[in-house]
Amino acid sequence: MQILPASTMLRLARRLDEVGFSDIVKIRNRIMALRAQGATVYQFEGGEPYLNTPDYIKAATATALEENKTRYAPSSGILELRAAIADKLRDRNRIPATEGNIIVVNGGMQGLFGSFQSTVNPNDEVLVFSPYWTPIKDLIAHCQGKTVLVPTKEARQNGFAKTLARYATQHTKAIYFNTPANPTGVVFSRKETEEVARFAQDRDLLVISDEAYEDLVYEGEHTSIASLDGMLDRTITTFTLSKSFAMTGWRLGYAVAVEPWMTGLRKTTLYSSNGVSTPTQWAALSAITTPSDFLETSRAAYRVRRDLLLAGLNELGLLCESPAGAFYAFPDVSRLSGDSREAAELLLDRAQIATVPGAVFGPHGEGHVRFSFSTSLETIESGLESMRRNL
Repeated sequence: MQILPASTMLRLARRLDEVGFSDIVKIRNRIMALRAQGATVYQFEGGEPYLNTPDYIKAATATALEENKTRYAPSSGILELRAAIADKLRDRNRIPATEGNIIVVNGGMQGLFGSFQSTVNPNDEVLVFSPYWTPIKDLIAHCQGKTVLVPTKEARQNGFAKTLARYATQHTKAIYFNTPANPTGVVFSRKETEEVARFAQDRDLLVISDEAYEDLVYEGEHTSIASLDGMLDRTITTFTLSKSFAMTGWRLGYAVAVEPWMTGLRKTTLYSSNGVSTPTQWAALSAITTPSDFLETSRAAYRVRRDLLLAGLNELGLLCESPAGAFYAFPDVSRLSGDSREAAELLLDRAQIATVPGAVFGPHGEGHVRFSFSTSLETIESGLESMRRNL
């Protein structure tokens, strides 16, 4: 028997060749190292709520443990949770979903992973509005698909149908639609969402809708594209409790789809995680069904932080449009440097301000950096004062 050289045998699967690691994680690791050395760093690079998980959600987990709700759950999620999610989707998102259209997953990321794995074949193209959340390109690459960037600014100026038509080809399979958007905070209007929906229907395309920040909208309103006429059949919608309920570490989200997409989501979940931690699902049920003003009060607190940060950035000449949603500001930093990585380095070296270079979010993010205003008011005030002194 012929023995192949080790270099041929011991090789990663080719589908991972174009899949990278998150630049944001690398930045976070550097910040941690600086802080470990005793350096003062004003952290604006993060992507998670500054709030703690509400006590009533944590209490639900304790109750589940006390009641020994620790055995395997159905891989699609416990029925009580899926029923509550269906009620929420019909009432708030206007998506006509039933329990059978819902799968509970380990955070929004697993929902997106399953969405792309279920739909994208090698060499299929996915239209992605840009700047875009960085993992999306890698999720598409994992399927050996191709990311085609559609400039959001161009689409809003020239019309969505015209712009999407410019970038679509015979190989286009899907549109990734993220609203409110990371990193820009853009909230697509209902009219814009309807334009995207009509284009998808005209071209027979699938839409993968990422609605992680649905509860953080300050101007306008959130429109779920699957709620529009004819769109449920061609949309996979992913949600997470991470941002809405400050549950990033709990790793819980859900995806909504009809067949054949639901079969794909079930398979990718079954043969990856086999489902979500059972006590965690009971916590999620409490998050969704317990009467609380948490969403309203946290949204108001984020608005105060947004307005404080934007006033300071614009005063410093780091011009920034007001984000209508999410908890990010995306100012133009060209007065520091046209290279966003260099600008981020200057902010860190001179003013101890940690941000994320806009280039991380694709070429249309160049010239900008991302600030998160999901932090304390004291951090925002101190960070702005440091920039006033040092830039």
